Amino acid sequence: MEDRELRLASGWMGLAWVLALSAAIIGLIATAVRWEAPHLAWVIFPLFVVWIISLFGFIVNGPNQARVVQLFGTYVGTVREVGFFYGNPFYSRTPVSLRVRTFETGVSRTEEQKDAAGKVIAAGTQHRQPLKVNDADGTPIEIAAVVVWKVVRPADAVFTVDDYEEFVEIQADAALRNLASRYHYDAPQGDTHSLRGHIEEVAAQLRRDLQERMQQAGVEILEARISYLAYAPEIAAAMLQRQQAGAIVAARAQIVAGAVGIVEHALEMLQERHVIELDGERRAAMVSNLLVVLCGHTAPQPILNTGTLFN
Repeated sequence: MEDRELRLASGWMGLAWVLALSAAIIGLIATAVRWEAPHLAWVIFPLFVVWIISLFGFIVNGPNQARVVQLFGTYVGTVREVGFFYGNPFYSRTPVSLRVRTFETGVSRTEEQKDAAGKVIAAGTQHRQPLKVNDADGTPIEIAAVVVWKVVRPADAVFTVDDYEEFVEIQADAALRNLASRYHYDAPQGDTHSLRGHIEEVAAQLRRDLQERMQQAGVEILEARISYLAYAPEIAAAMLQRQQAGAIVAARAQIVAGAVGIVEHALEMLQERHVIELDGERRAAMVSNLLVVLCGHTAPQPILNTGTLFN
């Protein structure tokens, strides 16, 4: 449905009309009483009905608000202008907020409870339960996202879906599930995008997916970003061990590569400076000893040779 703007008359003109009608009714009542003319009731009563109906024509529209106006089931237009207006008293006006709103998926809230005197007897609570989904590898993970959105076409928000706020939240959950199933939780090899390693790319893709789903409801997605990401509790310990093992292997590989470079450099310096001549067997023994010293997990215990070099 095409959203079109509706221009209404100034509310002050409507107020002047209502006041003039009130003065006319009062004047007729005074005349009827003074001249004892009961037949004027046939004029006063219709004017009174018109005055009552006229009171429903006032429209006050605040900042970042819109009013979707209908007349007997027919869409008339949308009031976006801020101010005090007067229109057809038979208009039905549906208020729609144009403010920027945000919510986090998987968060449920309970409203505070008050007694008859207005005293709070139970404070509102907030419960966070991230979505539990499987990533591209089939690994169960927990994920949540923050979505920032606003209504840009009020007519579509009112007429296309039953409850556009509920529609946004449900579609956000569905889009997040779909996104998580297309990405790996972690891709250390770097050849594919992952949820943990490519935050900006994943956020941009989530926003595009949400905008595609929300287009029909007249909603614009301003930002969508993952706010919580973790392995599911049943596999978190095993995944932590795997990450630790990968970190240990990577560290050992770096240590060995550095140790080989140090040994190679030491042998080259000994040979260039003619400090000592080593045959193949003793050269191999020296390399072995240096690698043990450099790559060992604990500090080695030195042994002093008090004899000759080769004894």
